[in-house]
Amino acid sequence: MPNDAPAPPPDAEHPVDTGHRRPPGLDDTTVDALGRLSKALETIERARGHLYSLHQLTGTADFELDAAVELLRRAGHDGYADRIERELVGRNVLAGRWTYQIVEEYDDGYYATFRRIERAAREELAGGVRHLYEAELKQRRRTPGQPGHETEPAGDTARP
Repeated sequence: MPNDAPAPPPDAEHPVDTGHRRPPGLDDTTVDALGRLSKALETIERARGHLYSLHQLTGTADFELDAAVELLRRAGHDGYADRIERELVGRNVLAGRWTYQIVEEYDDGYYATFRRIERAAREELAGGVRHLYEAELKQRRRTPGQPGHETEPAGDTARP
């Protein structure tokens, strides 16, 4: 949402594509609230992606330590090689946890709860329509009849 103004409903001049029609009786404030909830979920999806980046990068670094240990030994620095093997290789990143455990706890706790509540609100309040705010925004911002400004793909049969 680029500003705090609620989304006005589409009109005959700006019809919404078939898969994103506002259910009858759904008010502007609820559409705006669901849009903000959707934006919050998108932010959480990005945060989750960063957790996976942490997971993959930490694992890559841990395996890279094997090469560092080998080269340190070859160069005669057994003390540092031993210390790296003992203190870093395979070390927990948080008390008792490797990164996969952090990802699992996040997925099973906060992330799952967030998704469940977002879906329940969307289903109950908007008939399950996703991205309703954005769909209406698209219709107000596009130029009808202009190439590249179509309501939906030609022959779109993917939507119910």
